[in-house]
Amino acid sequence: MTVRFLCLSVAAAAIAAMLSRNMASAQDASTNLSPQALREIAQVEAEIDRIEAETAERLAKPPDNQVQQVELLGKLILYDKQLSVYRNEACNFCHMPETGFTGPVSELNRTTGAYPGSLRTRFSDRKPQTHAYAPLSPVLHYNRGQGDLVGGNFWDMRATGRRLGNPAAEQAEGPPVNPVEMGLPDIACFVYRASRRPYRALFESVWGQQAFAIAWPSDVEQVCDRPGPAPAGDPLPVHLGPVDRGRAGATFDQMAQSIAGYESAAEVTAFSSKYDAVLAGKAKFTPQEQTGYDLFRGKAQCNTCHRDGGPGEDPLFTDFTASNIGTPANPRLPYYAEGQPDAFGYVANPSGSSFVDGGVGTFLTNGHVLSLPSPVDARWAPLAPANQARMQVPTLRNVDKRPNPDFVKAYGHNGYFTSLKAIVHFYNTRDALPRCQPHDPGEGTSCWPAPETTDNMNTTKMGHLGLTDAEEDAIVSFMQTLTDGFTPADQP
Repeated sequence: MTVRFLCLSVAAAAIAAMLSRNMASAQDASTNLSPQALREIAQVEAEIDRIEAETAERLAKPPDNQVQQVELLGKLILYDKQLSVYRNEACNFCHMPETGFTGPVSELNRTTGAYPGSLRTRFSDRKPQTHAYAPLSPVLHYNRGQGDLVGGNFWDMRATGRRLGNPAAEQAEGPPVNPVEMGLPDIACFVYRASRRPYRALFESVWGQQAFAIAWPSDVEQVCDRPGPAPAGDPLPVHLGPVDRGRAGATFDQMAQSIAGYESAAEVTAFSSKYDAVLAGKAKFTPQEQTGYDLFRGKAQCNTCHRDGGPGEDPLFTDFTASNIGTPANPRLPYYAEGQPDAFGYVANPSGSSFVDGGVGTFLTNGHVLSLPSPVDARWAPLAPANQARMQVPTLRNVDKRPNPDFVKAYGHNGYFTSLKAIVHFYNTRDALPRCQPHDPGEGTSCWPAPETTDNMNTTKMGHLGLTDAEEDAIVSFMQTLTDGFTPADQP
């Protein structure tokens, strides 16, 4: 008994030391982040811990309804920092409720636009999208009548949903093994880490006892503690037999489906904005909001892509197509500086400072340099030129949701815009104002930089709308009615 206790103590100490080293490495890598960003990140991490602990209490008496059990599992997985390579970054680090399930760090939104991964020196090439309402996107398909691709998740639609029948589930499979996000080297690491978590029993109850019945190799901890990507000659570094590999893949899919189940629940996809209350006859727009809505549907042409619904449609404020709106490159993106090998020899951005985001077209041609949750359909390759540089039209729901009026949100696929007014002004004046000179003080008000790329740029529905400043403000006022959590005046 004494020997056994001593062995357990030594093992626990070794694990603690390993975790301490990993966390120290992650913290050392944070030195490129400003003190303000680090303070806000710490606050977000504390809030994630609080939500995770509060949610975990429900495991003592889980729901008896399987749909609700799946939602509970999805929430626990989303808020679990242990599932990242350095055990410091939950999926929800980029998708918190106080900002409408998108980026929750004001200083990052204001400066870098993109968010750091578990290894804090690695940043993505794009700003986080909201995962609210994302499960309502259709499976990516080609609509011959429209001559357009429709559906999927991610800015470049690469989570097609064609394998699992659910784009949101396939989207959830991207971040865990994206080297610049959660950073695991193998999907099996995500499964292994989950098998050690308190929700294992509930997961097995919902998805079956086989979920974690996997013979893990003796070096699984060591393999999963090293940031991805996997070595070029060893694409599946957790060495499993074919049956266990298949089982890990199936469990990974089920974890992702659990996440999508939670994201589609009313807690996330709520339809609880003032706009919804107006539709239900429980509230009225202010005169400015009504003017903005009329402009949104008319002169400003917003409703042609950010649809407010129609026969048989929920008002999701997107048509699930893609467009190149001519957004300027965002020089604040750290991704431009990721053209050299990092401490692990990984080059996130082989193009360096010459990187141009090809959007949907690049996905259709080459996949995605950082993560590819869905296989590319080779039959769609001919569609790539017409989709080069196009990005998915985002939902406008919760577009201005923020924890306080001073909080900065980022807009556009690369986070170039840092206010809702700025992007509305861009839609209005992109082609009416002159091009900015370098370091022009009028940037964003009296001039605009050149687009990152003009490939397939939208020139028919934006750029020279002729809106007045007051009309721009009215459109902003209307879009603020799309924030969930509205309580009508006659409600307690």
